[in-house]
Amino acid sequence: MFDKNKIFQVFGLLAALVLVTALLAIGCAPKEEEPGGEITLATTTSTYDSGLLDYLNPIFKEKTGIEVKVVSMGTGQAIEHGKNGDADVLLVHDRKAELGLVEEGYFVDRVDVMYNDFIIVGPEADPCGLKEAGNALESLQKLTSGDAEFISRGDDSGTHRLELRLWEAAGVAPEGQEWYVSAGSGMGDTLRMAHEKEAYCITDRGTYVSLKKDLDLVIVFEGDPALFNQYGVMAVNPERHEHVKYDLAKKYIDFLTSDEGQELIAGFTKEGETLFFPGFGLEE
Repeated sequence: MFDKNKIFQVFGLLAALVLVTALLAIGCAPKEEEPGGEITLATTTSTYDSGLLDYLNPIFKEKTGIEVKVVSMGTGQAIEHGKNGDADVLLVHDRKAELGLVEEGYFVDRVDVMYNDFIIVGPEADPCGLKEAGNALESLQKLTSGDAEFISRGDDSGTHRLELRLWEAAGVAPEGQEWYVSAGSGMGDTLRMAHEKEAYCITDRGTYVSLKKDLDLVIVFEGDPALFNQYGVMAVNPERHEHVKYDLAKKYIDFLTSDEGQELIAGFTKEGETLFFPGFGLEE
């Protein structure tokens, strides 16, 4: 005859063995990555001052749970921030420098993401006559009359770098001239200084449009192809800095370059004007 007690003991041992095996399997299974997290974005004052990031980043967080901590500075400083591993992703505007740094291995996954243009603004009276200039170089040459000051950002930003290239091409050495003032500030502060001093300055269109209602400055020169302003986004290379959050940074890049991200950029307006145009896949 079968011993029922022994049969029950065997079944009990088998059940316990199955339970232990299941628990071990659960414990050894790879854990799914928890949604959310935080990345540091080093970017230009122009994108920050325009309000674009205040518009885009909450949408990105809602979709992914990822918080974007924004550090706003000139492009040169932002690039150094990334090279030192103090950021996860960069949104800047010095295409030539960016491509060179990708070649050197500091950054990866760089793509053009959007564009607008630089303009020269100044007092309505236009004492230096920039409105009559035929091109960007001629407009800068007119500033040498000294009839009004020119405020340079002077901060190694993308805007400042563009300005320096234009001065060189125009054959003008502005440093040390009485009419040339270096602000050492971001775009918004530089525009406000030009407003206070009734002076000229070079600015990206986006920041000017976002602030112009509080400025007694008008566009005195625009439209030269030399003033094209391309923005790029790129991740810090995790092979150089193991601590950076590359996977999360890549999600941010993918968001900005997605159809939705590009449509959001195109739809961001102030004072009825589009500040940035979608530029993913655009060849300069």
